[in-house]
Amino acid sequence: MEQKVLREAVALERICMKALGMSFVYAIRGMFYCLHHERNMRIHCVCMAYMYFFLLGFDFFQLSRTQFAIIFLANAIVIMGELINTAVERAVDLHSKGKHPLAKAAKDTAAGAVLVAAIGAVAVGVALLWQPPAFRALYQYYASHPGSLALFAASLVFSFAYIFMGPLKLLGLDKTDQKP
Repeated sequence: MEQKVLREAVALERICMKALGMSFVYAIRGMFYCLHHERNMRIHCVCMAYMYFFLLGFDFFQLSRTQFAIIFLANAIVIMGELINTAVERAVDLHSKGKHPLAKAAKDTAAGAVLVAAIGAVAVGVALLWQPPAFRALYQYYASHPGSLALFAASLVFSFAYIFMGPLKLLGLDKTDQKP
């Protein structure tokens, strides 16, 4: 009898762990959906990638662990807001037929929340990263390393293409513009 109860408990634990694992899969799938379909999400992610590249790739900026944590938190709030905004927009689109003032209000309010989060993140960035000696050192680095400057310029071109075309169009995988 004890062994049967133990086997059932182990089976239940496996089911729970599988459900937990799948919840992470669904969450990551949602993040990729937003990244693939929302230009503003790509703008946020590209800006964050460049910021972290300069913060972690060079030792020009002086930040404490607490200041890094504040930057991480501000970035997480922006990404979370963009994900929630996308969910609200899709749910409203699914439910409403045509234009409705309440649907517009829901979408505009969710977009406003993201704007507030983004402005807050920029304010945090300016407050913590406004370090003129670091910017001078960065300028001197690129002035003395033209190859790195060329790579940086090329990355900007790619980033703008990624932001405005999206990853699916950039890779030729977008089927929405193709005719049957």
